[in-house]
Amino acid sequence: MYVFVLDKHKKPLTPCRPSRARHLLGSGRAVVHKRFPFTIRLKDRTAEESVIKPVRVKVDPGARFTGIAIVREDRQGGPRLIAGIELEHRGNAIRDNMTKRAGYRRRRRSANTRYRAPRFDNRRRPEGRFPPSLRHRIDTTVSWMRRLTRIAPVSGFSVESVKFDTQKMLDPEVSGKEYQQGELEGYEVREYLLEKWCRKCAYCNAGNVPLQVEHIVPRARGGSDRVSNLTLACERCNRAKGARPVKEFLHDKPALLGRIRAHVKAPLSSAAAVNSTRNALFGEMRAFGLPVETGSGGLTKYNRTRLGLPKSHVLDALCVGTVSSAKVLTDSVLHVRCTGRGRYSRTLTDKYGFPRAYLPRGKRFFGFATGDIVRTAVPKGKYKGTWTGRVAVRESGWFALSTGKNTPDGKKERVNVKWDTCKILERNNGYEYSVIAV
Repeated sequence: MYVFVLDKHKKPLTPCRPSRARHLLGSGRAVVHKRFPFTIRLKDRTAEESVIKPVRVKVDPGARFTGIAIVREDRQGGPRLIAGIELEHRGNAIRDNMTKRAGYRRRRRSANTRYRAPRFDNRRRPEGRFPPSLRHRIDTTVSWMRRLTRIAPVSGFSVESVKFDTQKMLDPEVSGKEYQQGELEGYEVREYLLEKWCRKCAYCNAGNVPLQVEHIVPRARGGSDRVSNLTLACERCNRAKGARPVKEFLHDKPALLGRIRAHVKAPLSSAAAVNSTRNALFGEMRAFGLPVETGSGGLTKYNRTRLGLPKSHVLDALCVGTVSSAKVLTDSVLHVRCTGRGRYSRTLTDKYGFPRAYLPRGKRFFGFATGDIVRTAVPKGKYKGTWTGRVAVRESGWFALSTGKNTPDGKKERVNVKWDTCKILERNNGYEYSVIAV
């Protein structure tokens, strides 16, 4: 992953390779300006004395993850990925917390004012308002766009914003079904099915295998090509089902049959969240005053398939918009998980709402606060080694450090460390950082 560079007046310069950054730091010509994403500041150079190559920021917004690709364009106009950020949102956590808070409020009112008369809700919500869980997705994405414009010479944005490809602009006479029967035929529908069925076979739940679009009611039995009659199946299950109806194919698996039928009718909540916020995100990015290019989800999938790139959020962002060729110049990206800045409540409850623990009044112990990014060197014991991650403070002086990685059993990796072995790298800003493969 390339290193971002600032001049001595904190103006962005062209990002450089890690080897160049190590040379500048080792010779004393630069100092570390920010750890995440890693940024250095030169002591002896200004923007007027440098040749600056602009970069473009490409965004693939999602309900849970948003991919951000920082690219430089070569002479032929193809993007070259120099840095990437995988942003993990916490919209579902915000929704669950608000539901829990509403339950507490409802219980208080019913307990304290048992005979409270119903009140007509005459409070009007402002036009264009989003629920907090959706507003969070917009605000965090825009916040990182603003942060990148301060550390990189951004010349424009590319965002996956429109629902369909702009083929109609190329051929105004196209209409009806022909609108999706051009070069991108099938990509919009296939991308929808991949999102709805979680990129797994509907019959055997196999993942990371080639999937085929399959008719639940076969066309030979009168089935249509409507999306409500389509699912995904691996080649083995598709061949085994053949032209039989799904009821006949799964006659000995009633539970699976019921689950498939329920999933067909289930709304695509993730796609609904993205579609409801895409216009607002596009408007927020236009407010930067830089050119904004848009593309559809089908076009992104078409570009990635044509270029032979593996599936990932950052590589999806790389393929947003018009892409003739692409090159990946980094083998790692920054994973950013939204954690929030803490909580106001001092009582932790179980799933039934009963108190199970009480938090201390103080928020800071021994100069540390929950959410700080620290580095510690444990000299001996079970957790011997050097660790870096987000810390949760305790009054006893023993802190819980989360590295952002998963253990072999799928749980978050946590280490117990003593406060006097910790060194602060960055104060709590509501995010947890880790480096992952591209």
